[in-house]
Amino acid sequence: MPPALDDLAVAALVGLAATARERAHAPYSGFAVGAAVVADDDRVFAACNVENASYGLSLCAERAALAEAVARGVRAVRAVVVVAGGGEPPRPCGACLQWIAELGGPGTEIVSVSIGGARERASLRDLLPRPYRLGSEGAGDR
Repeated sequence: MPPALDDLAVAALVGLAATARERAHAPYSGFAVGAAVVADDDRVFAACNVENASYGLSLCAERAALAEAVARGVRAVRAVVVVAGGGEPPRPCGACLQWIAELGGPGTEIVSVSIGGARERASLRDLLPRPYRLGSEGAGDR
């Protein structure tokens, strides 16, 4: 299991995700989200959500950050930090959790923070205990 993020690292990642959130394109929901992904080599990638008038084509901040990481050569992540408005910490949607499962493992840390200060820390296994795996040739449990 990857080591948990310390408080200083979480604070820095929340800052990066919050800055990315400011760039969100959320004209339909008004729900701006930012995310920061920590690769297994400690590189960090931040992104925001991008909505589309055809809602199904919208891209969550978590998946945008993961896609950026993959585009830069990352094949494994150890943590994801998500920042959004509202009173409750934002949890990644099912699609984002499945993306995290593809590049992380059961112990991948997920930190959710609301702009109001509410915070939740969980592992992927807590939020998605049985991710989809494609047969024995798939990624398997890490």
